[in-house]
Amino acid sequence: MVYHFLSSLLPHNLAQCLLCGDRAGYSGLCTPCAVELPQLGNACETCAQPLPPAAQHCPDCLRQPPPLSRVRAAWQYAFPVNQMIQRFKYRGDLAAGHSLAQLAAQVMEPAAERPDLLAPIPLHWRRYWQRGYNQAQLIAAELGRQWQLPVRPRLLRKVAATQTQSQLRRPQRLRNLLQSFALRENVGGRHVGLVDDVLTTGATLEAAAQKLLHAGAGEVSAFVLARTP
Repeated sequence: MVYHFLSSLLPHNLAQCLLCGDRAGYSGLCTPCAVELPQLGNACETCAQPLPPAAQHCPDCLRQPPPLSRVRAAWQYAFPVNQMIQRFKYRGDLAAGHSLAQLAAQVMEPAAERPDLLAPIPLHWRRYWQRGYNQAQLIAAELGRQWQLPVRPRLLRKVAATQTQSQLRRPQRLRNLLQSFALRENVGGRHVGLVDDVLTTGATLEAAAQKLLHAGAGEVSAFVLARTP
């Protein structure tokens, strides 16, 4: 409810573009700034890794297909999208997050094989308490509104806080993350669309997808604002 209230006020009443200060459009950015956001271009259908033209899948996904059926990313994690996401995620700049979510809904709208519902990647309660909101939940709310899909913000629960795992091998990272999620609703046979802000290694989304598939979900896809190189 808080997000819907903010979404009706923040970007629409801003007279200035969040990036250049010129007159803003509906999304809170002016048209030139919105057009110049770093496009992802051709990308792997199952992990959104940038690819050469005409290629459909990256070598990693061909060698070991992930549990996600497909991943859509609106942009590359590059300037100015990266700065807007950091402002949204760490500095409480909800206007920046809402602007990106509005634009991303248009860029990523699924034309076919739409999910039955959207579910944000959850935060552990301590992280939620520190930040005051879950950025993935706010993004999912806007995607669901524009795509007319139900959003289940409590479908997944983070039962254990996971520390930085950059020194761990991928299988160990996935095991740790898989154990950190709990499922709160029945997903039998349903196509679940996971939502997050940034995809880096993909371990978090893959672990959440595995949890859902083990619980009987028919398919799991993902939607993120940006993909790191």
